[in-house]
Amino acid sequence: MSSLNLDDFTDLIERPDGGVRRDAEARRERQIVPPGALGRLDELGEWLAAAQSAVPVRPVERPRMVLFAGDHGIAALGVSARPAGSADRLVRAVLEGASPASILARQLNVPVRVVDMALDCDPGELPEDVVRHRVRRGSGRIDVEDALTPEEAEAAFRAGLAVADEEADSGTDLVVLGDVSVGGTTAAAVLVAALCGTDASVVTGRGGLPIDDLAWMRKCAAVRDALRRARPVLGDQLQLLAAVGGADLAAMTGFLLQCAARKTPVILDGVVSAACALVAQRVAFRAPDWWLAGQKSGEPAQAKALDRMALEPLLDHGVTVGEGAGALLALPLVQAAAALSAELPDKPVEAGGSGDAEQPE
Repeated sequence: MSSLNLDDFTDLIERPDGGVRRDAEARRERQIVPPGALGRLDELGEWLAAAQSAVPVRPVERPRMVLFAGDHGIAALGVSARPAGSADRLVRAVLEGASPASILARQLNVPVRVVDMALDCDPGELPEDVVRHRVRRGSGRIDVEDALTPEEAEAAFRAGLAVADEEADSGTDLVVLGDVSVGGTTAAAVLVAALCGTDASVVTGRGGLPIDDLAWMRKCAAVRDALRRARPVLGDQLQLLAAVGGADLAAMTGFLLQCAARKTPVILDGVVSAACALVAQRVAFRAPDWWLAGQKSGEPAQAKALDRMALEPLLDHGVTVGEGAGALLALPLVQAAAALSAELPDKPVEAGGSGDAEQPE
């Protein structure tokens, strides 16, 4: 019998420090630029102060992008614009600096970590710097079979916990979370539809590389069939991930929960990370307080999941390429919010001591 009890996360995860957030709000009231004039940057600065338990907020100096990688058997049905079993090509492109995400990471000076959970290739074909946590070669075809066995689901979940601990222990102060997968958006749509009680057509999008109408109809059918398999196990989140998730999604869910337990803030990328976050919210209701939605990807399942968690995307720039690229673009916004919160001077105090000197237009 498994020793993993997901209910423990309800007690382990606390909200960011509310008292510190109030202190940050009070500090903001005293600063030279009127509160509200910086829009969401004010909110971000206060959120980061609470997450850090620090006023003034500390700069984000050691971010890291973590990408969980895997192939999904459902891709064999032609639901993706990429060939089934080709996620290893995407991994190589990321680590060789030839993908949009790796170029952005290099520009922003963000280290990249790729974790192999279920790539459908010989491990020897992968670059040496891939983190090896593979639990199987490709996840199962979720319309007709489970993605994982219960043992594989637990192993993947525990791998996510371990990676989160490694990041926290190494001093990472913010994580940009994404996936490198083929077929992952289909599994994500199933999870969101199951947890939100919606039909397949409501959550099925066209993926990172947009698919045509015929492929979209195949994807809808796959989501519909997988939903029938998901509904009986909705009460057990680990069983749900085993039935219709996949090794990369199970690992991301564990990673998100452990990041919240270790008080490590996370920026979510697209629909896959949003779906895993929704599963994690079902495990521990306070966990979403540690996450930001980096971008609006255009995937309907992402919008549904973020709405359910009350997370508003920071950016809406039409980036659908995945692999953490959209969330990376939100990182400078968070860093800017930290700098403004910490470095804006207080309002000058008038002779009368009111501290409300009129500001120039």
